[in-house]
Amino acid sequence: MLRGRPYSRNIMSLSTKKHPQLERLLQQAKPVTLGQSSKVLILSDLHMGNGGRRDDFRRNAELVKAMLESYYLPEKYSLVLNGDIEELFKFPLESIVEKWGYLYDLFLKFERNGFFWKTYGNHDAELLEEKAYPLASSMLKSLKFHYGDETILVLHGHQASVLLWETYPIVSRSVVFFLRYIAKPVGIRNFSTAYNSRRRFAIEKSIYEFSNQAKIVSIIGHTHRPLFESLSKVDFLNFRIEELCRAYPTADSEKRAAIEKKISAMKIELATCYKRGKKIGLRSGLYNSLTIPSVFNSGCAIGKRGITALEIEGNKIRLVYWYNGKQSRKFTSDRDNRPMELDSTGFSRIVLNEDSLDYVFSRLHLLA
Repeated sequence: MLRGRPYSRNIMSLSTKKHPQLERLLQQAKPVTLGQSSKVLILSDLHMGNGGRRDDFRRNAELVKAMLESYYLPEKYSLVLNGDIEELFKFPLESIVEKWGYLYDLFLKFERNGFFWKTYGNHDAELLEEKAYPLASSMLKSLKFHYGDETILVLHGHQASVLLWETYPIVSRSVVFFLRYIAKPVGIRNFSTAYNSRRRFAIEKSIYEFSNQAKIVSIIGHTHRPLFESLSKVDFLNFRIEELCRAYPTADSEKRAAIEKKISAMKIELATCYKRGKKIGLRSGLYNSLTIPSVFNSGCAIGKRGITALEIEGNKIRLVYWYNGKQSRKFTSDRDNRPMELDSTGFSRIVLNEDSLDYVFSRLHLLA
């Protein structure tokens, strides 16, 4: 069993003056100790609405229900909802709770597996003051896992933006007014940092810098972009292609054939990523020449093709993808990436990437 310890590091002496808001979140975060038997699911950015046509969550609502109810709950996972669970910029809370009441009941059931916590994001921050909110007893500003002597900070991520953090009340009211009374009538959608690549990159970079200086791992949401060990999908594919090319000269004929096949598949997927990236202004997830695995992002639950999430199981951390099993989509991974079908639900889970937390922290301490 890994033992946690009271949070005694003098983080303030390690951190910089650039990120005081992140320093405060780390100092004030709710501590939870992880052991070898711990299982934790981290989801973010559900953006639950009223179930109508402007509710981005509704396309994956049945998938969320099925994976929580039929997989994670019986598998004894604890649950962390990492911000922007409700879409309060577009919808009043009453309409959201009325539509998705059964999901609130399901969320709370995870307390019996260990714990259930919910951090707040910029789209649901006002719930911190809402006493009648169904999940009020589980609301936190941030959470920190103690993994042995190491720390994993869980925060939504918008706090890295001074604009969103310090001017939130004014900005929030302005955005709500715009979305409900101007954008809605004329059909404007997706007014969010998640769809602005420049702001998204800046937020990720700030959290990356802070995490490296504090020598911690940060798990975020907010940008809707899955990150594993600080690498985006594009970066990961480039990184693996380079590794495979280096391994090729010394491989025997059988291994060479396998390497050629992997590289061919990765090149196709990489080309697809760049083609899609041109539409949204693709930015790299590499913030310097030597990537440090200090930032992970669970992605979001409103993807057109499915849901990404992070799992921590014992000493492993993994990025997983849940999707409709009928989709004929190919996945590229060096892992055992055969989809696991979830009973007769029609949904499947696949592991996109997995690594040891011990490796992650070793690399972090050696390189940061």
